[in-house]
Amino acid sequence: MGVYVGNLSYDVTEADLNGVFAEHGTVKRVTLPTDRETGRVRGFAFVDLNSDAEEQAAIDALDGAEWMGRDLRVNKAKPREPRN
Repeated sequence: MGVYVGNLSYDVTEADLNGVFAEHGTVKRVTLPTDRETGRVRGFAFVDLNSDAEEQAAIDALDGAEWMGRDLRVNKAKPREPRN
């Protein structure tokens, strides 16, 4: 399913996230959504790690941690809700 990472700095890059999460396991994918109009990072991301245990280790270590001047919100990603 992956990990949701919120309250990110608008200056963050996929490489930054990859580096931080690689400390807790093997990163399979980083998704960093951007605003359609401005192209600016939207302040959240999704990170897929190799296993549930690695994801939980990252959540335990990083949720509430201060990084790039922000207190991170890190938890299990929820399935996308269908739009009407």
